[in-house]
Amino acid sequence: MSMIRDLRAAVRPSLRHPLRKTPTTYTAYDPTRDHSASTAVVDCAVYRDGRRVEDDECLTPRGAMRRVREKGGFAWIGLHEPTEAEFAGIAAEFGLHPLAVEDAVHAHQRPKLERYDDTLFTVFKTIHYVEHTELTATSEVVETGEVMCFTGPDFVITVRHGGQGSLRNLRHRLQGEPELLSKGPSAVLHAIADHVVDGYIAVADAVELDIDQLEIDVFSPAVKGSTRGTDTGRIYQLKREVLEFKRAVTPLLRPMQLLSERPMRLVDPDIQKYFRDVADHLARVQEQVVGFDELLNSILQANLAQATVAQNEDMRKITSWAAIVAVPTAVCGVYGMNFEHMPELEWRYGYPMVLTGIIVVCLTIHRTLKRNGWL
Repeated sequence: MSMIRDLRAAVRPSLRHPLRKTPTTYTAYDPTRDHSASTAVVDCAVYRDGRRVEDDECLTPRGAMRRVREKGGFAWIGLHEPTEAEFAGIAAEFGLHPLAVEDAVHAHQRPKLERYDDTLFTVFKTIHYVEHTELTATSEVVETGEVMCFTGPDFVITVRHGGQGSLRNLRHRLQGEPELLSKGPSAVLHAIADHVVDGYIAVADAVELDIDQLEIDVFSPAVKGSTRGTDTGRIYQLKREVLEFKRAVTPLLRPMQLLSERPMRLVDPDIQKYFRDVADHLARVQEQVVGFDELLNSILQANLAQATVAQNEDMRKITSWAAIVAVPTAVCGVYGMNFEHMPELEWRYGYPMVLTGIIVVCLTIHRTLKRNGWL
């Protein structure tokens, strides 16, 4: 009962998930009822000696935990976007800390690793590459989600937010590797970390192709009729998407280093070696993402410099034509003053001579400016 009261105090109404349209309320905890059963539960199973136990009682979190306490093994419960009320019973059943429960329900968390008594709470940001035929100033390149993982001595609870990052295939793959799964909950935690980081690698490769194409478009000769201004919007949009990618990758470096270097009672020593490989892959992705950000800065600066050069070229052309037009303007202005005593007014060949002079001077100026690259 005290656990539920603490949980109610931790999950305050003012901090509810911004996407929830209607507030949720708690009901009194009844020990005779299976409050751990929830529509948010995607899968629930007990694993013993690396193999899934086929038992109907293991299909609910409470039943799974009962089997674990009676016969050993560990329970793996997967949830998708549970509400506060749906998660309250599971939190009480497994003794989860209220602060970690609040983070798991509300999502929008920074990747991190926290320890609460005998439970590790890990937050992963999942990244999904959004396919697009052409990169525009409004294109969505990456889509983010979250996976929270509660790892205890005899249980793993995964809470997923977002439409991407399903762990169903991962669970099936692990069930095909009983030797690895027999290492316990830490094997599942490693598999999730490895799955998330592998997703980062795939997204990084796809984003790199977008940056390469953008670089080609920016530095290729301008097509007649196209506008360079559209490139700036595309660069800025891709830079924002890379920044979102960076927010998922960089904070996860420290948790992976801790899992791979610091001995932990909840992490099997054999599994800890595998975390080193995950940390190494994550460091490589992080270097790629930082490089993407710097490269996009350089491309943006180059694009702005190209725009400045193009503007200077336009101004030179305008100035050149203004100089050419100034010649007939000046001559015609002189003869348009209508003075009585002006030279060549009565001359028979004065008019064609003036026109010829204007044309010769204009052609000479045009040729000189074109030879100097102004036209």
